[in-house]
Amino acid sequence: MSAAGEPSRMYQDVLVPVTAESNETRVLYHVGELATALDADVTLLAVADTTRDSVTVVEGNVVDALESEGEQALAEAADVLESLGLDPQTEVVQGAPAETIVDYADRYDHDLVAMATHARTGLRRYLLGSVTEKVVRLSPVPVLTARADEDEELRFPYERILVPVDGSEPSNRASEHGLALANSLDASVDVLSVVDTSGLGPDVRGELVSEQGRSAAQGAVRAVADDAADRGIDDVRTEVDEGRPGDVISAYVDDHAVDAVVMGTTGRTGLDRVFLGSVAEETVRTAPVPVVTVRDGDDES
Repeated sequence: MSAAGEPSRMYQDVLVPVTAESNETRVLYHVGELATALDADVTLLAVADTTRDSVTVVEGNVVDALESEGEQALAEAADVLESLGLDPQTEVVQGAPAETIVDYADRYDHDLVAMATHARTGLRRYLLGSVTEKVVRLSPVPVLTARADEDEELRFPYERILVPVDGSEPSNRASEHGLALANSLDASVDVLSVVDTSGLGPDVRGELVSEQGRSAAQGAVRAVADDAADRGIDDVRTEVDEGRPGDVISAYVDDHAVDAVVMGTTGRTGLDRVFLGSVAEETVRTAPVPVVTVRDGDDES
């Protein structure tokens, strides 16, 4: 299915931040499978959070407990990846976690950041998920997030990738990335555009806006389907739907055996806005499958 001239390595160096607070073994295996399939190198990064008091004295020696925890987490994560035949690089750095991860990925030319997220609610979910969500919002590098919960299945290789679109430039960049990933894995593609009617009333004006949105959405999915055909991707399904975007995406993933989602982190605003932006963050939090988010401004092939 790969088109002539497509780069042989979709990702060359994947950055995987690890923590000592949560069990991320399933996500590490998933990232390891992805890296192996795409012949990518992996760097494991632990960030000793400088916003927390971590220095203590042990047997007369000054010890940074968070650095020690980070080194232990790196060793355990490296064992997981080495069991898959990978030879990951490891490093502990100090700083504010989200900002440090984003800066590290950019500085050392990583082309994907892969992180675990957690299906939690309330304050605990916020505390566990806030670093990942900040990285999703800030990273100039695409970010793959996957749920670490044991009751979720992470399937690989991806056989079907969902690409939500709205026709905006950020959406176009994300769809290009999604199609390139599908090509590299010989996966099929679903292109979905959702007209956000959640705030519209059943009046004439609402019907008019909905009709205009549907027309724009149909154009958006056609454009991506045409791009897929140009890349040699033959199995492409397209759909335009209406409703609350996050709910529609979630239902589509459940109903169509989607293995991964690729979407932009920003999109249209105002009445012609379809769904990108905050919906991407909602999808990262709730999707039972891996989500690759692509921020506007990324230089995609």
